[in-house]
Amino acid sequence: MKQFVTKNFLLIILLLSVAFAFAMKATVFQKEPDSKPKPIKVVPADFNAYWFSGKAELNSYTLEQAHYGSMYPGEAVLIFVTENFRTDTQVKSESPASYDKSVPVLKTNIVRKFATGIYDYSLFTSVFTPVSDGDNRAAAFPNTLKVSTSVQDWCGHSYQQINYRDAAYQVSGKSYFENEVDAQYTVPKVMLEDEIWNRIRISPDQLPTGEFQLISGTMAARLRHKPLEPLSVRGTLDNYKGILFPGTSLKAYTLEYHTDDRTLVIVFENRFPHKIVGWRETYKSRNAILTSTAVLTKTLQTDYWNQNAPADSTLRLQLLLKP
Repeated sequence: MKQFVTKNFLLIILLLSVAFAFAMKATVFQKEPDSKPKPIKVVPADFNAYWFSGKAELNSYTLEQAHYGSMYPGEAVLIFVTENFRTDTQVKSESPASYDKSVPVLKTNIVRKFATGIYDYSLFTSVFTPVSDGDNRAAAFPNTLKVSTSVQDWCGHSYQQINYRDAAYQVSGKSYFENEVDAQYTVPKVMLEDEIWNRIRISPDQLPTGEFQLISGTMAARLRHKPLEPLSVRGTLDNYKGILFPGTSLKAYTLEYHTDDRTLVIVFENRFPHKIVGWRETYKSRNAILTSTAVLTKTLQTDYWNQNAPADSTLRLQLLLKP
């Protein structure tokens, strides 16, 4: 026996190790699949203090909007706020029962209003991008979950929605235009231009640069009656060297579309919280190459959803007061 043990010592040790592993349910065949989200980088304390304080950031801009081959004065508002967002129905979570089905998102509301001749235009886009609030709920959802855009003018109105489902973006839309009356199609999962506003506020150092694919902004697509699809674009991130936009230590993120003859430049503060101080958007409108421009005039932090009494109109005047 002693001779057998000595001769087969390594084999015996191996067999005992395997038996022990099975007993402890530690083999690759017995391990339970890891269904928990992978850890993500915890956001800095100043990020939590700013974005999860129970207040929204409201920004007003003077707007010069290109349309119908001409330029029109108007106003724009950017609203940034965090909220819990359901990943199944892709709506705001408003009950304790739906908390486990939700993730924290940074929501952008983009509003543009301008008049063309006698009648008005009003455009509204909402973008919902998951962001960590210190836990790991958002880790399983790295993509923007939803974008919705509505456009109203005196001729009629249209609505467009993008939902992230089944590793792709599902686009749906309704419109009073005959050729756009009922849109339903799917586009591949690539970054959305509309989420760039959120990405700047979350982590501008991770903005994509070089050549890549991007789905163009829904406002620009609706105004020019173009479908949404991945387009080739070149992104660059540089120091801003102009004098049009207010502030110091500014960065400019530029998107140049190769096949769409369109360029978007977003200018923002390099220091946290990376406030967006304006943008320029150039494309062909009828027979002219025109540039829409928005320049920051005022920023407020407030729980605006509680500021709805007549007396609160003073806050609106403060936000929209022209310099």
